[in-house]
Amino acid sequence: MSSARRVARLWACVVLLLVACVLSLALGTRTIGPGVVWDALFHFADTDEQAIVRNLRVPRTVLGLLVGVALAVCGALIQAVTRNPLADTQILGANAGAALFVVVAIGFLGLTDIWAYVWFAFAGVAVALVAVYALGSMGRGGATPLRLTLAGVALGAVLEGLSGGIRLVRPRAFDSLRFWDVGTLGGRDLDVAWAVTPFVGAGLLLALVVARSLNAVAMGDDLARALGARIVITRTLAMVAVMLLAGASTAAVGPIGFVGLMVPHAARRLVGTDQRWILALSLVCGPALLLVADVVGRLVIRPAELQAGIVTAFVGAPVLIWMARRTGSGAL
Repeated sequence: MSSARRVARLWACVVLLLVACVLSLALGTRTIGPGVVWDALFHFADTDEQAIVRNLRVPRTVLGLLVGVALAVCGALIQAVTRNPLADTQILGANAGAALFVVVAIGFLGLTDIWAYVWFAFAGVAVALVAVYALGSMGRGGATPLRLTLAGVALGAVLEGLSGGIRLVRPRAFDSLRFWDVGTLGGRDLDVAWAVTPFVGAGLLLALVVARSLNAVAMGDDLARALGARIVITRTLAMVAVMLLAGASTAAVGPIGFVGLMVPHAARRLVGTDQRWILALSLVCGPALLLVADVVGRLVIRPAELQAGIVTAFVGAPVLIWMARRTGSGAL
């Protein structure tokens, strides 16, 4: 595929992201016109509609941008490193690990500030990924994509069960995070976005550092060594990036699944197998998908709303089934 076509598709996705941002600011329980949105951002006035935009929808949109980027890039990194197109932070149990450690921090240690429990989210991602790799490596053949997927699904179910049990035992500790466990962009202020921005930025920087080497790693260890790729360093940096991105996003809005599964897969179909282009497209399409899911959740049962994590699950589950049924889905 020519670079011109890839650039054109990337710009089309950028336009889609801009549209998603406008919709996120304008649509909800109350529909607000584009002119009012513009004035709320650049011409301050003390009106109810402008207050809704500035105080509720701007933080929600900013979080959607950050978390969407984090989840999509996470999925692209994991799929490249494991050579498994069915892998993402939810399928491999990373979201569930981060959620469990955050639940423990809130329920037993009384930590309610994101600056405190975000570190537990990082630890949870690391523990979950190590455990999944250890389980998937048992027996003959080592850590195949199928074994990693099965181990991740099984471990994720166990961790989610433990998280649910803790929330039932200590419900008062989670009153302020009522919808956090299903993944929501609502009810957060800009302080949460500022808290996770440094970690998302660091994760993206590491992803850019290893982007070129991921092309070799995604071809298999033998070919990667022949091409001179530093496999251990590349995988280590990629997993550190995954830990930062998945931990920060889960701490901010809860465990949202399937974004990291769908977006890199769609990017691969649009721009081919070059990991640099997949990461670039994931960087744009991830937040667009999450913001659209959030807007749909606000509209389908208005004036109530579905959480973004529920909407992505409705869309992602059929995508996962379709991908699992495809012939040759065991490798990139």
